[in-house]
Amino acid sequence: MSTYVVVNPATGEQGEEFPLVTEDGIETALQSLDGAYRTWSKPSTVAERAALMSRAAELHRERREELAEIITREMGKPMEQSYGEVDFSADILQYYADNAENFLKDAPIELLGGEGTALIRRTAIGPLLGIMPWNFPYYQVARFAGPNLVLGNPILLKHAGQCPESASALERIFADAGFPEGAYVNIFATNEQIADIIADDRIHGVSLTGSERAGAAVAEIAGRNLKKVVLELGGSDPFILLSTDSVDEAVEAAVAARLDNSGQACNGAKRMIVIDSLYDEFAEKFTAAMSAVSPVDPTKDDAELGPLSSAPATKNLAEQVERAVAQGAQLLAGGGHDGNFFQSTVLAGVTPDNDAYTEEFFGPVAALYKVSSEEEAVELANATPFGLGSYLFTTDQEQAQRVADAIEAGMVYINGVGLDSPELPFGGVKRSGFGRELGSLGIEEFVNKKLIRQVK
Repeated sequence: MSTYVVVNPATGEQGEEFPLVTEDGIETALQSLDGAYRTWSKPSTVAERAALMSRAAELHRERREELAEIITREMGKPMEQSYGEVDFSADILQYYADNAENFLKDAPIELLGGEGTALIRRTAIGPLLGIMPWNFPYYQVARFAGPNLVLGNPILLKHAGQCPESASALERIFADAGFPEGAYVNIFATNEQIADIIADDRIHGVSLTGSERAGAAVAEIAGRNLKKVVLELGGSDPFILLSTDSVDEAVEAAVAARLDNSGQACNGAKRMIVIDSLYDEFAEKFTAAMSAVSPVDPTKDDAELGPLSSAPATKNLAEQVERAVAQGAQLLAGGGHDGNFFQSTVLAGVTPDNDAYTEEFFGPVAALYKVSSEEEAVELANATPFGLGSYLFTTDQEQAQRVADAIEAGMVYINGVGLDSPELPFGGVKRSGFGRELGSLGIEEFVNKKLIRQVK
């Protein structure tokens, strides 16, 4: 049985299975990628590749309905959020189409002495492998493929097993946009096959978004074969509330940051760290607000919270919550599920000896923490193996900058949530991975910064 099959998490209905790639198919794909690099990437200009990317962005918008329906069926994303993901992906592709020439222009170097000139010229390094997750089937691909295709690095894309329809839809989009054969190739491969592909000399870098376990495995293989890796892994992002003019608005922001994508976002706010003077009011209102959002059919127009992505995901989250409570945490709301429809859940009293203290909850589960000072808030925010994003709410601007500097994370958002945008770099530190995507930094990861020094 193929591991690439759609099972609708809302209904349990199984769709089409997609056959795994054969060894001959892998070789054909690698030859195609290598050929595209040599015959298309090198002779084409950034402007020519940007025009193709602009068309790919247009096709995302033209096929918006179809694309949104696919991912709602594949992983249960509420339809309005599915539309939002398609739109954001189109914006990312257009951003790189519009800005690539500026990002990749030659950078002159002022010489300390001697005659002539020197400059840095940014060029492609060759075919790349992308290993993408199920939680954002289009957005994750856009932020990897967008900059690299405009740069000239052909893409071999291995999507998650439950997302074969979206994977195929993306391959069609890049082909229909005019990218030549071998520029973007989708592959339905096993983990064992991917290990061999990473080692192949025709692959020059790997980008993975996924779990710590997957990231460590891919990085190990890539390291043995001297391939650069970009990893975007898990997160247990803090939501720190130190002061506010409106607790109600802070609660609204916290709920939105926790329930986005049904709580299945790496950079979702998962630990609510609240100053003691605001804690009781915040905890009461936050628990009530979370409890008011129930999981529903994701195809409904007003759906805020859908099912979890799969039965295994539901089983894992339920076991985490049960273990947290067994180890002393208080269950303030939720904790149950009907099929894959998991209730919005709030925990409190999670102590350092509880597994939940350092785990990531990938679903609509939030943990509340009370702190007595700014210093204690920072210490607790950093008491995690992860370091992806963070959210800070305060009315004190000096405190905002001071705490932002002290937080061990790749991203800090102050007094706002849902602020992601194509020009803002995304990535983390510690066990959340390394490297950056989006913005000008995102196009710099897999580039040859070639020095050209000329005397005459």
